Amino acid sequence: QVTLVESGGGLVQAGGSLRLSCVASGRTFSIYRMAWSRQAPGKERELVAHISWTSGRSSYADSVKGRFTISRDNAKNTIYLQMNSLKSEDTAVYYCGVDRYGGGYDAWGQGTQVTVSS
Repeated sequence: QVTLVESGGGLVQAGGSLRLSCVASGRTFSIYRMAWSRQAPGKERELVAHISWTSGRSSYADSVKGRFTISRDNAKNTIYLQMNSLKSEDTAVYYCGVDRYGGGYDAWGQGTQVTVSS
């Protein structure tokens, strides 16, 4: 079992920046990759970015490419999402997820709200 706790959300003006953090605890020795997803009201959940726990290789949704950066600190069992040039359409609840064995994301955090005002 892995527990995930996100932080760093808030209200920001369009064009601004925020940095989200997610701390993993529990059986973290088996982590394969971690990710950020988001869900806006009335919309389906979107996978925003993911990162390999060992190699650090990352991938992004087209909607955030060039604006968001995912990173990890293995020693702290923490991942980050640096969000720059924020737009109103980035408003959503952001969730941190973990894929422990490469078979898919099997745990998600409670989420942190990001609101971008235009």
